[in-house]
Amino acid sequence: MGWNSIILVKLASTASNRKQYLNNFIYAIILSTCILLISSCKFQYGFQGGTMDYSKVKSISIKDFPNMAPLVYPPLAQKLTDQLREKYNRQTPLEVIRENGMMDLEGEITSYDMTPLAVQEDMFASQTRLTVTVRVRFTNQVMPEDDFEQSFSAYQEFSSSEDPTLVEDQLTDLIIKEIIEQIYNATVAKW
Repeated sequence: MGWNSIILVKLASTASNRKQYLNNFIYAIILSTCILLISSCKFQYGFQGGTMDYSKVKSISIKDFPNMAPLVYPPLAQKLTDQLREKYNRQTPLEVIRENGMMDLEGEITSYDMTPLAVQEDMFASQTRLTVTVRVRFTNQVMPEDDFEQSFSAYQEFSSSEDPTLVEDQLTDLIIKEIIEQIYNATVAKW
């Protein structure tokens, strides 16, 4: 092997090293760019208006919700009022009072209806829907732009073969829970 062969081998290995060096350099640039792009991205997740400033709002008054519906289920008004107060007691630092709170929640049960559904050939319904509607007036002395008057409804269905008086208690508990969640979300959670 002559010196010409040694020079060609040396040049070939130098070219190979340069190619490897260039590949490594390009890889490093691409990797650095990706890292910069990822680290400069900011991901934020939040609920719109989901923050209540409890340093400014200290109390909420929740008045009794009378049952003004034409069809009356006697325990409904008391259950709704008690569970609504309990929800705000458990899930907020607000003092729940009966009158003169910094926020005020009042209203009435306006509808308690049983509607037949899925009428069959024999003209009898196989399902019945129990629907409760509550009208709510909300005022916020700290943020009056949050004030509203709105109706909230929820329903549950049951088999028409069941005696309504036997399922009414369980169904109204589920309905009340859903309506309270709607009211809570509209007032302090603002979802």
